[in-house]
Amino acid sequence: MAMNRRDFLKVSTSASGGLLLALNLPGCASVQTGYEPETGEWKPNAWLELTLDNDIIFTLDRVEMGQGTYTGLTTLIAEELDVAPEAIRVEFAPVAPEYRNPLFGLQLTGGSTSVASSWQPLREAGASARLMLVMAAARVWRVEPGQCKTEGGYVRHPNGLDSMPYGKLVELADKEVIRGDVPLKPRSQWKYIGRQAGRLDAEAKSTGQAMYGIDVELPDMVYAVMTRSPRYGGLAVSFNRDQVRAMPGVLDAFITERGVAVVADRYWRARKAQEALAVEWDFSEAVGLSNPDVFKHYRQAAGDDPGEDERVDGDPEAVLEKAGTLVEAEYEQPYLAHATMEPMNATAWYRDGGMEVWAPTQAPDLGRIAAARHTDLSPDDVTIHTTFLGGGFGRRLTQDYIEEAALVAYRVKVPVKLIWSREEDTRHGFFRPAMLHRMAASLEDGQLRGWDHQIVGPQILDWYVRNAAPAQYPWAPKLLYGTLGRVGLMVEGIATPKDISAIEGAIGYPYAVPNVRVRHTHTDPGVPITWWRSVGYSHNGFAVETFMDELANQANEDPVSFRLKLLENEPRHRRVLERAAELAGWNQPVPEGRARGVALFKSFGTYVAQVVEASIEQGGIRVHKVTCSVDCGQVVNPRIVEDQMTGGIVFGLTAALNGEITLDGGEVQQSNFHDYRLLHMHQVPEMVVDIVDSEEPPTGVGEPGVPPVIPALGNALFALTGKRQRRLPLKA
Repeated sequence: MAMNRRDFLKVSTSASGGLLLALNLPGCASVQTGYEPETGEWKPNAWLELTLDNDIIFTLDRVEMGQGTYTGLTTLIAEELDVAPEAIRVEFAPVAPEYRNPLFGLQLTGGSTSVASSWQPLREAGASARLMLVMAAARVWRVEPGQCKTEGGYVRHPNGLDSMPYGKLVELADKEVIRGDVPLKPRSQWKYIGRQAGRLDAEAKSTGQAMYGIDVELPDMVYAVMTRSPRYGGLAVSFNRDQVRAMPGVLDAFITERGVAVVADRYWRARKAQEALAVEWDFSEAVGLSNPDVFKHYRQAAGDDPGEDERVDGDPEAVLEKAGTLVEAEYEQPYLAHATMEPMNATAWYRDGGMEVWAPTQAPDLGRIAAARHTDLSPDDVTIHTTFLGGGFGRRLTQDYIEEAALVAYRVKVPVKLIWSREEDTRHGFFRPAMLHRMAASLEDGQLRGWDHQIVGPQILDWYVRNAAPAQYPWAPKLLYGTLGRVGLMVEGIATPKDISAIEGAIGYPYAVPNVRVRHTHTDPGVPITWWRSVGYSHNGFAVETFMDELANQANEDPVSFRLKLLENEPRHRRVLERAAELAGWNQPVPEGRARGVALFKSFGTYVAQVVEASIEQGGIRVHKVTCSVDCGQVVNPRIVEDQMTGGIVFGLTAALNGEITLDGGEVQQSNFHDYRLLHMHQVPEMVVDIVDSEEPPTGVGEPGVPPVIPALGNALFALTGKRQRRLPLKA
């Protein structure tokens, strides 16, 4: 009898019973709370600190990389604490179990989960602190707490005349005990949530006061650069060490498993020495593929393996076999880089039996694992100082740059800043995976009766588990790191969360089709991959919504009407689609030489519909307007929602028009913004963002603007030219 790894784990775990227990040991609390008499500081919980001087400090456990957590999450605390958000000082959280994202079990920022995962805990943190302050003041005044009010950092006496600042109550508040649930403000009483407001970090960023990773300066700091193999998996065998060591300012040069490190007293001197390197590489285990090889590999895998069923409704195979009209299509999406404005960098200092790391990381606890991996340190010996991030987009969830800085610092024993150049960032990063999609559908008298979607490509967890698994169990000895990673993959979807990076968005296919099959053929050509803004939703969105447009055309129906009739039981999908179409003037004529395309996609719990108006001018694609309707539940700050939708649209259009990492013999051909082009200012279209007023719990906005705009543009080009494009990037 054949048995796959899931069947094996089900049998072995039920037989032994010990594996699940070993993988779910809870972490211990490490953030000290309470009142500290020596400093006059009161920490009612892991996020808040109030002082005798009336200072309020909020510990932000999600990083700020431009998506607005610094402002949005502070607003949640401020609302319930009854103070203005700008009255709160924000500090980035250290690594601690209390600051783990409950949706992942790791301290990371990603998946558009910051507001969703913090909505309840942070409001309760602010409300409980405020209630304890009120109880303390009421005890002093000998009145009932319910008679007191709060405003602007003061507790007000029922007489309307007397008041006490929060700072004078902190010691007494620490003695109060709350029994039962903490009441939260009703929506009708909100002062800050749901209001347009500027960003709290705008001034610091505009005046150069915000500290990014690349800004870190330490006493006697030196600089390092790393020369990596031009092909992933290659190893440095030898280099002209004596020549390089003799160059001005060079302090050291040595081989690591990452490549050849050069350390100098100045950054530019390190770069000049790097130019003089002559490295002999061992490519015996290196990737040697070119892009055509990748898709040849995918097609071979798709033919050999039908894939694991991820969703099956009805009997799609039988329906497709008897289809009156069978429609088939294949879609390709290339590898994509992240192209963050701030290239990868980290500063590390090994001293006194420990290491400090300053880094723009999306995952501080994984950063500890990366830093400890090549040293004699345990993760508890490593302190991560998270800085502002000059863009993340998922790239900074992978901690290779911290690993490099730490292994250099461990050797040189002085503070060292390691910086990637733009070229290194493009050529040696981890990419959004290239994917292949095979689609088939059955139309009967214009009615969509069957849907089959085969997704072919890798899973990101295969690459991410190396540091993620040890980060969940930092008490484990380093000799078990490899075992933890392998076990994590074996029990994926059983004892650990299922990796849906390849199938997300596809398994949530919303249209009312009675026979649906979604399957994944898992195959990995060995090119390094990681999360990317909207991850699997980005490639599944293109495949699903382009194919839906093809089916509407085959059925001779309007693309909006075709979708709407299949969304009778999906009111939130319908609402954003109808609003976007109305705002875009879908039923009105377009200017001569232009056409419109539409797409609808739900990602990270957020519903987004977009209409793109485009033309072809002077041999190139021009996008004139994008109309976007978004339903992300209750909104904390409408301005940030609008910013993230427009940012996502620009990010998606960059991928649609320009995005492609090409490999030739295993070497990345792109190097900088001249050949991995971003959207230019003159190419940015008019953008209209409509936000649905909702009572639903909040969902993410950092990524959902990306998936629909790519197929919407492709659909507009089809309406304009009559030619269907099934491969990205799109061409005029």
